[in-house]
Amino acid sequence: MTPKRKIRMGMVGGGQGAFIGGVHRIAAALDQQIELVCGAFSSDPERSRASGQDFFLPEARCYADFETMMAEEAKLPEGDRMDFVAVVTPNHVHFPAAKAALEAGFHVLSDKPATFDLEEAKALAALVKKTGLQYGLTHNYTGYPMVKQAREMVRTGKLGKIRKVVVEYPQGWLATALEKEDQKQAAWRTDPKRSGAAGCIGDIGTHAENLAEYITGLRIKELAADLTAFVDGRLLDDDGNILLRFEGGAKGILHASQISVGEENALNIRIYGEKGGIEWHQMEPNTLLVKHLDQPTQIYRTGGAYLSESAAAHSRIPAGHPEGYLEAFANIYRNFAAQLSARLSGEPAPDQTHDYPTIEDGVRGMAFIEAVVQSSQNNAAWTKLACGESGE
Repeated sequence: MTPKRKIRMGMVGGGQGAFIGGVHRIAAALDQQIELVCGAFSSDPERSRASGQDFFLPEARCYADFETMMAEEAKLPEGDRMDFVAVVTPNHVHFPAAKAALEAGFHVLSDKPATFDLEEAKALAALVKKTGLQYGLTHNYTGYPMVKQAREMVRTGKLGKIRKVVVEYPQGWLATALEKEDQKQAAWRTDPKRSGAAGCIGDIGTHAENLAEYITGLRIKELAADLTAFVDGRLLDDDGNILLRFEGGAKGILHASQISVGEENALNIRIYGEKGGIEWHQMEPNTLLVKHLDQPTQIYRTGGAYLSESAAAHSRIPAGHPEGYLEAFANIYRNFAAQLSARLSGEPAPDQTHDYPTIEDGVRGMAFIEAVVQSSQNNAAWTKLACGESGE
């Protein structure tokens, strides 16, 4: 067996001025299982090198582009080269960067959505299957302990058969034409050439979709969607309202908005079964409300001894201490790294570390976006998700 060691990460994107790159680096570093060893941090070679210097990397491993990085890293001995690539670019680069990494023999952990469109997602799924390499997707909200608790309660039948799902993700930061003010995050998210066919739905609606499917274990079969670009001149949606039909007969409502003035990051979900319901709010992540037919509502809290094994395994600090976004993000990195370490060392990984989003989630997310856009273009007609084999 190969001795265990830190997992070595390369990064595509996430350089100076990028928000999500810093989040990924913090999440990767939190458990001291991963080290950043190289990167192509920007499409601008000079900015990439400058970013690498900020992270105290050797100049020789701060690459001008990801193609060069894959080629040069592949030449290094196994003991030195990166093990996996974190892709943290705007959407249009996700597929080519992940494809180049897989073809060069490197595992991939990508920011969401997986690709620019569904065709790319299916091609990527085929490549993951062909290479046998590990692929993960940072749908980070699945990393929260109380989301794990909610999922376990549904899975073990505590709520009975699921009847209704209500998932909401309102933000207000794009209520004005921020993209016209040289704001980098707004500029690419509202640009169809970089974001894809959807704006708000691709950016945050896919988080709501993924959270609903993750907790309930049910797949969305078809949907009816109404998208709007409220801000004058905006090319992509900034608000969406969607009806959902799930496997097994459950019905749902999903709304995502980036023009809901005054809202910060108010992702929340309510799930109702025959025997009970649950409610979780991302801005109060340590609390899960559990509702019953004939009893008062219960309040479950992170760190409680009564929680499921999965929730406990993904809790990091004692009860009563805030545990949030970065820790949830880090749970995905920790699980991904544990699985990769097991592959490299030949030793089994802990059971709970199998729990992270995969390429299947990526394909389903892109099928969701495509179906939403098609439905809205056809006056909210009911539209099936065209996942194919990769997203079942």
